[in-house]
Amino acid sequence: MKITPTSLPEVLLLEPRVFGDARGFFLESWNQQAFDQAVGQEVRFVQDNHSRSARGVLRGLHYQRAPHAQGKLVRVAQGRVFDVAVDLRRDSPRFGRWVGTELSSDNHRQLWIPPGFAHGFLVLSDSADFLYKTSDYYAPASEACVAWDDPDIGIQWPLEDLKPLLADKDRQAPGLASTPGF
Repeated sequence: MKITPTSLPEVLLLEPRVFGDARGFFLESWNQQAFDQAVGQEVRFVQDNHSRSARGVLRGLHYQRAPHAQGKLVRVAQGRVFDVAVDLRRDSPRFGRWVGTELSSDNHRQLWIPPGFAHGFLVLSDSADFLYKTSDYYAPASEACVAWDDPDIGIQWPLEDLKPLLADKDRQAPGLASTPGF
């Protein structure tokens, strides 16, 4: 597996070795030992989630506050998304900066988003099945979000002809300046 730090060095892009032929393909999607070595610590995942979304759905920017802050390892099993992480650590020199990459069922990439970062994605294909492992359980009282279109963050979403389809909580999310950080 090839593991590459992004412009936010704690956010990692994971690219598995894919073995394919006329019959299909095989890849190792998860290896605890290799992952722990890549992130420099043991990460215990406690929950797997699977969502399906239609073209134009924009989910995020979501995170959980302490004591239930979550790290997420995300990937796309079917379809194509633009995936984003935003640094919410107020003491970080990269506070408010973002990184985005395309994840798809064709490129098999995964993104590690550690605690302290918000996460979101935009579906670019007709639909997408999005899978993610979390390092803490879903805790509604710790759930929070940041406005997906906050100009202080300035995410360059590849909207082209898309009008984002948003949940009410994402439509009403506060800007970065009003967000409790880490």
